[in-house]
Amino acid sequence: MSALCQPAGPAISSASAEAALLVCCGRPGEHSVAASEIRSLVRQITDWASLIRAADFHGMLPLLYWRLHASCPEAVPGEALSRLRDEFNANTRHNLLLTGELCDLLDLFESNGIPAIPFKGPVLACWLYGNLALRQFVDLDILVPPRHVSRARELLVQRGYRPDPVLTPTQEQAFLRSTYDYSFLREGGEDLVELHWAVAPRQFCFPLNYDRLWDRLQSIPLGGKQIRTLSPEDLLLILCVHGTRHLWEALGWICDIARLAHATDRMNWQEVMRQARALGCERMVLLGLFLAHDLLGAALPDEISEKARADREVKALARQVRDRLFAGVHSPPGLLETHRFCLRARERLRDRLRYCLGLALIPNEEDWAMLPLPPSLFFLYSLLRPIRLVRQYGSNSWSANR
Repeated sequence: MSALCQPAGPAISSASAEAALLVCCGRPGEHSVAASEIRSLVRQITDWASLIRAADFHGMLPLLYWRLHASCPEAVPGEALSRLRDEFNANTRHNLLLTGELCDLLDLFESNGIPAIPFKGPVLACWLYGNLALRQFVDLDILVPPRHVSRARELLVQRGYRPDPVLTPTQEQAFLRSTYDYSFLREGGEDLVELHWAVAPRQFCFPLNYDRLWDRLQSIPLGGKQIRTLSPEDLLLILCVHGTRHLWEALGWICDIARLAHATDRMNWQEVMRQARALGCERMVLLGLFLAHDLLGAALPDEISEKARADREVKALARQVRDRLFAGVHSPPGLLETHRFCLRARERLRDRLRYCLGLALIPNEEDWAMLPLPPSLFFLYSLLRPIRLVRQYGSNSWSANR
């Protein structure tokens, strides 16, 4: 496949100077016009506090400081540059601490016979950005086979972590069947670990073959040692599914896709699209790649770029993402908006139907909290959940339409 790369321009022509600057700072590689563009945009910034808040929300603070410091530090107001420097240094310290913790956890799991795959977080910072300080992350994502989740949970608790949420044994069994990750916190709410056995909730219909993932692992340097992580192809699929599930609300997630496409010269694009079609997530992958190319100038094979542009839903969803990014909305989207977006991002009818059925019938923590039931009656939650949803969202819709 031949590749193309066009500078991102038309997609951000109507954006504010703040948004355009973040986009410019997020482009992968060294663009010959990037420094002059950055200097030009910096002169248009009138509210540096707002820019810093937006950069933080989008996970772009380190990249913003790095690019400004390299291009035109003298053009940035002293107070703003000082705050950006402080945030950059704080992020670096945080990332170093979490990376050390990740290496310790991987050693702990390995010594207990638990195969574990780290992804996102420090892995993406070192692999895609080439510098642990250039990416913001707040937690550690570790993937383990379902059969090892209970033992991994025990080890985390022994290390001083507590599960979040705290569930009864019966609730926890249902939780492990219905969802895909378990969060763990240390005292003070720090050192968040997300233990994954899948990459999306059950209703998302994204099956994960752990054995195949393990066979395709690659090694990268991290924390002074070699660790094994996902192949470029598997990582691209997982990142696109994750971004779609959250409406690509953070520009930093699109930067990850752009850098993965840019930095990986051995990406097997035919295998990526073959897997995407088999898993029913082709439109999600096309959407993620389209955004990375359209906003950040990421290089894509011609065939993939043309296929994305030929899909009307991909272009419509991308427009929705861009509108939200450039509208300055710094809050997560609502549930109804998220569900509508995710349904449109599925190309197969059967996946959309399963998604709706899963939402309607698979209970979660809100259902368990509404009416505590003994283990013998736990099956009733699947019957009670539709009633709760109708009461909750039906009443909201009625109030909104009055």
